[in-house]
Amino acid sequence: MARCRFEQLRFDLLTKENNGGKPMKYVLLIYLEENALSETEREDCYVKSAQLAQQLNSNGQYLATAPLHPVTTATSVRVRDGKPLVTDGPFAETREQLGGFFLIDAQDIDAAIAIAAQIPAVEVGTVEIRPVIEVAGLPEH
Repeated sequence: MARCRFEQLRFDLLTKENNGGKPMKYVLLIYLEENALSETEREDCYVKSAQLAQQLNSNGQYLATAPLHPVTTATSVRVRDGKPLVTDGPFAETREQLGGFFLIDAQDIDAAIAIAAQIPAVEVGTVEIRPVIEVAGLPEH
């Protein structure tokens, strides 16, 4: 069965064939309610996340990871009519907040899903997987 144009675009974005067979970068965005974990559970989550990062690093898939401070520390910036508008708080008021991220290399979306399923916070929240667009001219780390 032929894929519709949108499905083909999504397939191309999420597969290594679109990247010459090389691994692609994916950001795994971790969303959860800020009070979903007790302090002890949060510390345990950090330990398990660090273990996952070590495992990914040994597999050559780790690029970066970090938890974020609570949404109460957020500052949002918009520029309208050439003037910055700064407000305290998150960009969007939602029940689940962006709590952290992993940046990984994965062969395809299936490999990225397998890694996302290992992130400890996925058991109480959601991990959104987004392919990263590689832009020429950006510094490499």
